[in-house]
Amino acid sequence: MNETSMPTKYDPKAIEEGRYEWWLKEKVFEAQSDESKEPYTIVIPPPNVTGKLHLGHAWDTALQDILTRMKRMQGYDVLWLPGMDHAGIATQAKVDQKLREQGKSRYELGREAFLEESWKWKEEYAEHIRAQWSKLGLGLDYSRERFTLDKGLSKAVQKVFIDLYNKGLIYRGEYIINWDPATKTALSDIEVIHKDVQGAFYHMRYPLTDGSGHIEIATTRPETMLGDTAVAVHPEDDRYKHLIGKTVKLPIVGREIEIVADDYVDMEFGSGAVKITPAHDPNDFEIGNRHNLERVLVMNEDGSMNENAGKYQGMDRFECRKQIVKDLQEDGVLFEIEEHLHSVGHSERSGAVVEPYLSTQWFVKMEPLAKQAMDIQETEGKVNFVPNRFENTYMRWMENIRDWCISRQLWWGHRIPAWYHKETGELYVGEEAPADIENWNQDEDVLDTWFSSALWPFSTMGWPDEEAADLKRYYPTSALVTGYDIIAFWVSRMIFQGVEFTDQRPFKDVLIHGLVRDAEGRKMSKSLGNGIDPMDVIEQYGADSLRYVLTTGSSPGQDLRFSMERVESIWNFANKIWNASRFALMNMDGLTFDEIDLTGKKSVADKWILTRLNDTIENVTSLADRYEFGEVGRTLYNFIWDDFCSWYIEMAKLPLNGEDEEAKKTTRSILAHVLDQTMRLLHPFMPFITEEIWQNLPHEGKSITEAAWPIVNQDHIDREADEEMKLLIEVIRSVRNIRAEVNTPMSKKVNLMIRAADDQTADRLTKNEAYIEKFCNPENLAIGKEVKAPEKAMSAVVTNAELFLPLEGLINIEEEIERLEKELDKWTKEVERVEKKLGNERFVSKAPEAVVEEERAKQKDYLSKQEAVKTRIEELRTV
Repeated sequence: MNETSMPTKYDPKAIEEGRYEWWLKEKVFEAQSDESKEPYTIVIPPPNVTGKLHLGHAWDTALQDILTRMKRMQGYDVLWLPGMDHAGIATQAKVDQKLREQGKSRYELGREAFLEESWKWKEEYAEHIRAQWSKLGLGLDYSRERFTLDKGLSKAVQKVFIDLYNKGLIYRGEYIINWDPATKTALSDIEVIHKDVQGAFYHMRYPLTDGSGHIEIATTRPETMLGDTAVAVHPEDDRYKHLIGKTVKLPIVGREIEIVADDYVDMEFGSGAVKITPAHDPNDFEIGNRHNLERVLVMNEDGSMNENAGKYQGMDRFECRKQIVKDLQEDGVLFEIEEHLHSVGHSERSGAVVEPYLSTQWFVKMEPLAKQAMDIQETEGKVNFVPNRFENTYMRWMENIRDWCISRQLWWGHRIPAWYHKETGELYVGEEAPADIENWNQDEDVLDTWFSSALWPFSTMGWPDEEAADLKRYYPTSALVTGYDIIAFWVSRMIFQGVEFTDQRPFKDVLIHGLVRDAEGRKMSKSLGNGIDPMDVIEQYGADSLRYVLTTGSSPGQDLRFSMERVESIWNFANKIWNASRFALMNMDGLTFDEIDLTGKKSVADKWILTRLNDTIENVTSLADRYEFGEVGRTLYNFIWDDFCSWYIEMAKLPLNGEDEEAKKTTRSILAHVLDQTMRLLHPFMPFITEEIWQNLPHEGKSITEAAWPIVNQDHIDREADEEMKLLIEVIRSVRNIRAEVNTPMSKKVNLMIRAADDQTADRLTKNEAYIEKFCNPENLAIGKEVKAPEKAMSAVVTNAELFLPLEGLINIEEEIERLEKELDKWTKEVERVEKKLGNERFVSKAPEAVVEEERAKQKDYLSKQEAVKTRIEELRTV
């Protein structure tokens, strides 16, 4: 044994300590602008500067880290650009809360002082986020870090607003918008979360002004009746045709309102008559426009009732509802309250019930922008969604898109570049304020956070400077990694802004992942108390184990079930890698990188592990290129745990402990080579442990991050050795299983007889007797075609051979027949499965030829095993 600098115990904390700082010091993550290399670019989905990153962020960024580390190793000039989002509503709410705790308010501070506090908040939380990125080991190019309120990004935002305004695609108008009374700002449609709430239909009778009767209506929001300006019926509704043009007296208010005819009204729903409140309902707003109805707003911005609400002025909207219901019941107007479960919009940020509210806001006219973004999907320059089913989600959103309300009644954000003349009311939109600024007021509002985030892929590269070096080299980006929950919020907006302002897609691929759920499949939330802080997991098990679980735990587009048990099992996997590496290094005998030599005489185990390594390289590379990281993880796990640790290392002990110096040298070289290549394949998933092991291995270069990605070496693929080794493994496993069944330890020698079905199998087994002797520990070993089965023996069927272990006194014939019948059932099912597959014309014609041939080989093998088990059962029955 030789010394190694690797500690005896795998301690993720120790190996991760200082490694990230070393990577940054060596500048291994900085894009080089190397024209000899093909660029590969990802811009990070910028996290909000409002708090700690959660497991979803860890998953999302770890996937990006895998892609960028792998591409860097494959020789690309990689840029992974970091940054953060100012998150208007969310950040302002946090700073407001902080000020309240200090007994202050933003109104006392004023706009400028409040913004200073917000920038302090941003700096503090940006540091938290960077610290978390470092804990995760993310290979980000901090020399290019951006923030959505940077000067450069502000310039891009201003240009986009002004250009869209000048094209007539941004306009200002009075419309019904989603209003958050808690944060007192407008919301776009996708910032509204709809939840089922137990409410009621309130059925009322509005009396006809002429005293001839009444008309019945129903509402879920009786407090808005104070703003009613009409009752609408369908023009073809025979029940009400005679009432069209008449008026009713609005209860409580006493205002006369007209009965109008409109095709929007559903004759089959309820009474067929509806109250119209143009200032508090989007559909009523449209009806009001068609009939030139007055718009009466009855609420303030904070959700309290205003002067138009009469005696209810100053009451909260929900308190007003209770009181008005009571008053209407006493007046005999409200005659029925019907329980009703309905969908109610809530603010994504504050959780408050959203109020449809009449307001003057800025809007983007979406139809022409959406059309361009949909049209590009018909070209070669389309955005590729992975999985592609999410393209339908994107297209559906674009097809049904409404104009986008982009103004927000906040202070923290991009101020709208619009000014109003104090006297004339004239509107001016431009980059700079008007020259006679004292006569103008700038619009108080800021832009929706998503307005600046939509420009992220190109604004971060220096746009609108068309000659910016990074823009010319790294845009459009290569891939975007994000969750399916923000396809509408963000992905769609980046695409239509990218197409509009750069004439091309902002990214080639969009890799969509799902949500992180707990082990039971529930969404993680504060209310359920099932949330997990990724930093806590790293503290206990290390970043590598967390990353591996997150990135290999599901297929693209699917949700991920997260459990600490799974993290612990991957820690065990990392520990296995550590111990195997230590064993190999302790047997290197000072081997240097230049001394690694794979040309020497190789054993079947040597040839086999090199074949398996090259198959793994091919599969991992192919699967990773298709973003199938779950399958990559399974492939790597099986190769490392089973092939390398469980089999090759055990078999390598024979030459390492033997007298043949040439065999020792070859074995050391193969151990060094296989470990080196395996660490490279594993590096994007587990960057810390792989760097640590690689630094201890014979290597060239300063860091594994810059080491070349493994490529398949056809000279190291030996299919004959692969078949030989598979047979040996089957034999050894079968013998171990039989020994376990009859409680015969491996230390106890027993006779082993192997009956080969053909000469080739007999030859393969005979020339590898040393392995069978070592791992089966037979007293006597017989191999041949003519070997006869003893009367009382345990048996097993392997490919083209049968094994017999005469265990006199330990075997019960009936129990052995019963065991073999179970085995026969297993092989019969396998035969049926494979024959069904091969009998499927679609599979045979569509599947790759190699896959079909593999199934045919399985069919032959299973039939052979089925027949051999049948024969053995018959033999035992005649004993």
